Amino acid sequence: MSPGQSQNRSAGLLLYRSGSGEREVLLVHPGGPFWTRRDQGAWSIPKGVYGRDEEPLKAARREFEEELGVAPPSGEVIDLGEITQKGGKRVRAWALAGDLDASQAKSNTFAVEWPPRSGQFRQFPEVDRAEWFELAAAREKINAAQAELIDRLEAALDQ
Repeated sequence: MSPGQSQNRSAGLLLYRSGSGEREVLLVHPGGPFWTRRDQGAWSIPKGVYGRDEEPLKAARREFEEELGVAPPSGEVIDLGEITQKGGKRVRAWALAGDLDASQAKSNTFAVEWPPRSGQFRQFPEVDRAEWFELAAAREKINAAQAELIDRLEAALDQ
């Protein structure tokens, strides 16, 4: 972790679209060996840690690009506020209308000792896949605390 960063603060973007009449959101699945067999509750919005002196929305855009390999679309954002996850991490989020081919997502990588205590470090993608989900399915797939962000998006779009 770099100086000026806090592991307990992340910023992210929730990309949404209305395809065939149903609203959908883009979620990412964490890469690495710890998440391989996890599905329900493992998915997330594209997000990441930001520095104390960094503007959170700017960090959310940067993290989106790092995790998906493509810059987020331009356009007006919807402020979804902040939620706190079970472990205490605070996630600041915005929603943004747009579309992209989730199958083309290409994440940055990180190194982890694998297998544990082997002394060997391997590179893994930070995000191993991205997928579009209708809102009901997304609420089941996403980290439980982040489901509130989907509720807030839906409420904002229904106004």
